[in-house]
Amino acid sequence: MIKQTTTTTNQSNSSPSPPSFESDYTPSDVSNIIPYKGLKIGERLLNSIQRKSDWKKWGPYVSDREWSTVREDYSSDGDVWKYFDHDQARSRAYRWSEDAIGGYCNRFQNVVLGLAFWNGNDPIIKERLFGLTGPEGNHGEDVKEHYFYSDNTPDHSYCKMLYKYPQKEYPYEQLVKENAKRNKFEPEYELEDTGIFDNDEYFDIFIEYAKAAEEDILCRVTIHNRGPNAAPINVLPQLWYRNTWSWGYNNRRPYIKTLREGVLVGEEHHIGKRFYAVTYEGDNDGKLVENVPFLFTENDTNTERLFKWPNASPYVKDGINNYITKGWSDVVNYASGTKVAANCYKVVQPGESFTVKIRFADYDFENPWSDFDKVFKDRIDDADEFYNKIHGKGLSQDIKAIQRQALSGILWSKQYYHFGVEMWKKGDPILPRINECLVTRNAHWEHFYANDVISMPDKFEYPWLAQWDLCFHVISLVMVDVEWAKRQLILLTREWYMSRDGKIPAYEFQFNDVNPPVHAWAALEIYRYILKKTGHKDLDFLEEIFHKLLLNFTWWINLFESGFLGLDNISIFDRSQPLPGGGKLEQADGSGWIGFYCLNMLAISLEIAKERPAYESIATKFLEHFVYIAKAIYSGKKHGTLGLWDEDAGFFFDSIQMPNGYSQHIKLHSLVGLIPLFAVDIIEQSTLDRLPRFKERLDWFIKYRPHLVNGMASFIVPGEEKRRLLSIVNRDRLKLILEKMLDETKFLSEFGVRSLSKQHQAEPFVFNHHGQSVTVAYEPGESTTGIMGGNSSWRGSIWLCVNYLMIQSLKHYHSYYGNDFEVEFPTGSKNMVSLDVVQKELSRRLISIFTLNGDGSRQYNKSKPIWAKEHWRDHILFNEYFNGDNGNGVGAIHQGWTTLVAKLIEDLGDDL
Repeated sequence: MIKQTTTTTNQSNSSPSPPSFESDYTPSDVSNIIPYKGLKIGERLLNSIQRKSDWKKWGPYVSDREWSTVREDYSSDGDVWKYFDHDQARSRAYRWSEDAIGGYCNRFQNVVLGLAFWNGNDPIIKERLFGLTGPEGNHGEDVKEHYFYSDNTPDHSYCKMLYKYPQKEYPYEQLVKENAKRNKFEPEYELEDTGIFDNDEYFDIFIEYAKAAEEDILCRVTIHNRGPNAAPINVLPQLWYRNTWSWGYNNRRPYIKTLREGVLVGEEHHIGKRFYAVTYEGDNDGKLVENVPFLFTENDTNTERLFKWPNASPYVKDGINNYITKGWSDVVNYASGTKVAANCYKVVQPGESFTVKIRFADYDFENPWSDFDKVFKDRIDDADEFYNKIHGKGLSQDIKAIQRQALSGILWSKQYYHFGVEMWKKGDPILPRINECLVTRNAHWEHFYANDVISMPDKFEYPWLAQWDLCFHVISLVMVDVEWAKRQLILLTREWYMSRDGKIPAYEFQFNDVNPPVHAWAALEIYRYILKKTGHKDLDFLEEIFHKLLLNFTWWINLFESGFLGLDNISIFDRSQPLPGGGKLEQADGSGWIGFYCLNMLAISLEIAKERPAYESIATKFLEHFVYIAKAIYSGKKHGTLGLWDEDAGFFFDSIQMPNGYSQHIKLHSLVGLIPLFAVDIIEQSTLDRLPRFKERLDWFIKYRPHLVNGMASFIVPGEEKRRLLSIVNRDRLKLILEKMLDETKFLSEFGVRSLSKQHQAEPFVFNHHGQSVTVAYEPGESTTGIMGGNSSWRGSIWLCVNYLMIQSLKHYHSYYGNDFEVEFPTGSKNMVSLDVVQKELSRRLISIFTLNGDGSRQYNKSKPIWAKEHWRDHILFNEYFNGDNGNGVGAIHQGWTTLVAKLIEDLGDDL
């Protein structure tokens, strides 16, 4: 069984793939699972690490959207949005992976379970989520559905989600047309704005999975009629094989066929035989229907519909859809296929519900339903036991629900990610590229090959690898699955991901873009979390990461000049493009990020050096790097140029360096000027005592190179408990920056730190450069500026990821300065507090975005009354970012890094 899970054969073509990460990585020690020792889920995780079992082989690893992705784009112009749209998705076989509502699959996605529904009114069955593409949305791509990730465990032995399905015809055309009319200054037109939920005429559909054993998967679908009238619904549990046979590499077509009444059997080359059964509560007192009809078809493209080319068979991917919605009886097979749906039909009375039951296993079950309910009860009990261990004492039920749903959401965000750039560029034997040279996107990443389960930013809006998102994800993931968090970070540094020059792929749309270097920080945070929880020093993990990141750090130091840093439109310029009129942009945040990276690498090398002395000398090298980075920030990279610190303003700014030697600050008060605060760390006296050569080097710099450390905090002056401080900013400059950051008329919001100072609302920043005038104004929510994408805004909104980093930085400063260092909070209040009080208050403000208000609403969706209703208010979304004035959720609705709120709750504990 375990051998099956670690196959290294590429399952889409004849070329061998790199080793599967699941088989390639062996944890150095099993003691990192100790926090969950004695729990049933903890024991299963431990057994997985020890290769005694494989409870994570199956999970919710199915994307919410595969259409309109880069990997499915084989166009000549690279227009991913047009080449493969939602309308084609029901009829066209995917090349790389699948999508579904509430999908569940094995690690290599050979076979998929997913749900489809039909309310009798829609033009198509609802088997995948609908949303707008980037060009269609007035603020970029946007899902137009309501679904919630309610529960999940790290072994995926229990998963639960909710999908809200309207009973009236879904307004596909209305959503597209109305959003097309709106400009960037107008709000997005959402599904609830159509009025489709006004009379509660919808179904609440709860989708749950439970494992009776590693390979024995149960699914329970409970459909509630929330409306005032009886309403019909077809529930269509679907099972299908990922299409690996249509591309010219092999003709191994799997099958699903009837074994006996009510039970199907399927077989596929890699996973062998599987058995499938479906039943549901009929109209006779809830008794289970014994003879549910099955509809078979093939997971093949309907070439006749899409390309006016005759189909090889009448049974194609959209056959089940056409049977249900159009009544075409000749488009489904009643004997076998590669895709099948059970047709469960019922008219549901108002206020009532019914349940559909599915079982899928690697053995032939005599009675699939005898222990069905007990398995679910046991797995729910396991989940409750697990999360009760995670929740801190004294937390309210509401806070516990927020934390549990946040962690469940990050577990639901796992996705099978399959993408080989070289094969994609060439095309397949059945349809090779006409001219491979026309492919420019990711052109120099031919080595990249992903065949792994990866945590995604959002499985609909961003269903692809994004490395800096992933580094934030692991901070939440480590709370529930230490091993998985470690695996994800190591995966990014594998030789078939990282480029030859040490660059880590950024994200699918452009692997070559530059994202902030947070990888070393994430690894260090995981290491420290393990140490705190277990007392175990996982130096093998730290060392493995460190060696690969040495390559990446070298790339940053030697090659980074300017470029996109993940903050989309925070600059007045598109940083991925050359400056108008030439010249270079020196980025305050870029320098801050590199300083941050350097200190994290220094901290890692010091930690390893305590046990392995050979690392002490490389620690001194990172100390040198940090000193020179700090010097460049204050004096400029070249002699005679401006630095990035403006003494008059008491703030960091980007600067433009022109070819003629002229340099100028861009005096925009944004997060760019706060990010240098992230470059801070503490060295404990005990570390210096164990590493005398490093301490000698530390002291040498101050004595013999004083001109290099001007402006920095003095790292030879002991602070609290004799700690040393490494920071780009000294005490005085820290106060100047915090004075602005904690000012409620500037950066400080009731709900966190804004990405742009609110002062630019009344005083828009105007910059004239090379005959062009650029104006930047404070925008608390959606962006009206399309630099680096149209649905992201770093011009006033609140982003939880960078707020989390700021909170961690304030903790470092407080651990050095102690309670004697006080600031006004908020600025102008004359209320003097320590930085520890500040960081805790920032955490509370961020958490308050999600907590219940007195009127039953939550701040992130307070603007729409529907969210305060009984069947809505306790189902929580974790938006991409938040309005800087009112905390309203904006952007993607299941953004993984926003689940950092779970970690904030853990860190605050009793102080919450």
